[in-house]
Amino acid sequence: MRELVKHLKEANVGTVLENEPLSNHTTWKIGGPADVLIIPGDKDGLVKSMKLVHEHQVPWFVIGKGSNLLIRDGGIRGVVFKLAEGLNHLRFEGERIHVGAGYSFIRLAIMAGKMGLKGLEFAGGIPGTVGGAIFMNAGAHGSDVSRILVDAEILLADGELKRFTGEELEFQYRTSVLQTKIGGIVTEVTFQLQYGDRKEIAAAMASYKDRRMHTQPLKLPCAGSVFRNPQGDYAGRLIESAGLKGYRVGDAQISDIHANFIVNHGNARARDVLSIIEHVKRTIKEKYDIDMVPEVRVVGEE
Repeated sequence: MRELVKHLKEANVGTVLENEPLSNHTTWKIGGPADVLIIPGDKDGLVKSMKLVHEHQVPWFVIGKGSNLLIRDGGIRGVVFKLAEGLNHLRFEGERIHVGAGYSFIRLAIMAGKMGLKGLEFAGGIPGTVGGAIFMNAGAHGSDVSRILVDAEILLADGELKRFTGEELEFQYRTSVLQTKIGGIVTEVTFQLQYGDRKEIAAAMASYKDRRMHTQPLKLPCAGSVFRNPQGDYAGRLIESAGLKGYRVGDAQISDIHANFIVNHGNARARDVLSIIEHVKRTIKEKYDIDMVPEVRVVGEE
């Protein structure tokens, strides 16, 4: 690992940190250390980094803003790539948007609205980056990424850059082949939108924002919705009806504002959150015979 770090720094790929606490890089403020955290300065730095990681045969993982993610208390062995300012370019081309994977998904929705482009209003309340949104087929308010994606450029594990269409990414509810078949990192995305009325777009986004402000626990660290909605129902409704609002383990607690959110009161550990998740799964199964499936991705070591 020392040799890899040396080569990364010599290649000037961006910021390279050793034993970096990942709690500093997740919206839950939870997570043990990464052996090495790389924040690429640009796409070229990301490609160089990946090639070096591949040459040294070191395992890797990628994060954006760290939402929708629970990193266990033991952290992550190997390399963690963090896509941030180095991959946040944005270009409008008529009704098409070309955007870097590190760009804020909420910010993108706002910028599209200002340009009079509709189709991204649903993203106005989804934290995280564009790359993360592609990875999990992020969605809300009856729409999702799959409906507007033209293609995505993916950096494969051997350092090759390749474009994939939306069809090739095989989007399904909150998932894509990036989670199963394709080992790679989204670097750039092309979206197809439509021109619309700026006032109508702004009104829709304001409505979604107001609803989010009143129904989600935004004052405490959290990761977004914890469970996927079961067929024909809502995870939050089921958890609340089971009397689990406010259930707490350590500093982790099911929000008393929205039951599908688990908040961190300051010093929550991953094991506390996982204990709550298991309790919810067990309770809902016993009461309603429904299998609750987590939406958050759980990674790292105990």
